[in-house]
Amino acid sequence: MTTPLTVAVSGSSGLIGSALLERLRQDGQTVVPMVRRPAKDGEIHYDPRNGVLDPESLVGVDAVVHLAGAGIGDRRWTDRYRREILESRTLSTSLIAEAMASVASRGGPRVLLSGSAIGFYGATGDEELNERSTAGDGFLADVCRAWEAATSPAEDAGVRVVHLRTGIVLSPRGGALKKLLPLFRFGLGGRMGSGRQWQSWISLNDEVGAIVFLLTADISGAVNLTAPAPVTNAEFTKVLASTLSRPALVPVPSFGPKLLLGGELADALLFTGQRVLPERLTDAGYSFEHPTLSEALGTLLQR
Repeated sequence: MTTPLTVAVSGSSGLIGSALLERLRQDGQTVVPMVRRPAKDGEIHYDPRNGVLDPESLVGVDAVVHLAGAGIGDRRWTDRYRREILESRTLSTSLIAEAMASVASRGGPRVLLSGSAIGFYGATGDEELNERSTAGDGFLADVCRAWEAATSPAEDAGVRVVHLRTGIVLSPRGGALKKLLPLFRFGLGGRMGSGRQWQSWISLNDEVGAIVFLLTADISGAVNLTAPAPVTNAEFTKVLASTLSRPALVPVPSFGPKLLLGGELADALLFTGQRVLPERLTDAGYSFEHPTLSEALGTLLQR
């Protein structure tokens, strides 16, 4: 970026948000965290559940990166938690989009990068997917459709909106990789079920790098935030074990995680997947720091 920006970020304490704040500050940008607790100096308070966000607080902000939402795999999918997963995304997105629309002509943000996920595509087997692929079926696909639709007030007001369809973000600091590392380091890791399900991943460095790139790129609509080389679960297991110099001999049968997490959640996170390609990112000229899994894990797990 050549011109310094003022960027408001929701979900700024999460894995992606905290790394994004650090990167933006390193780049010389002004960062304004959006928080649900009482705001300190340099922060914006918002309360999606009660519809609280002062649109005037966004005047002078160039872009909003909206990353907040309840964790998909944090709990079993009870009816109550399903509602929380959905509403934590749609209510907050609608609130931000409506506030941006109301100040779009008075110095408000002209860019909204809003979270989404590759769950949009549903379980699709070996089919290669890009941003032109249609929405799938199931709970996560339904959530992603509603999540993306909630940005419409901002789009209607002429704001450039990007839907960040994010894959499995790899970092030893959090997410799926952090949970897997103890098992694999003790030599207890293994493929999940058949291992044939595709895993579309992206390193945390590239997740943040792509978001920074999209702040100024001439792109709107859906963008897949995944590395250009998705792998099967069996290949992921093999590369992770090799990187750690550990065996990975014992497959994990599906009944254990399904008993622990519930069948639908376990299937969505572990035993089905999507083979997603970042076509719009690569066409726009984004250069991946970690284009292959071996490069990503080799860098992330350096000791």
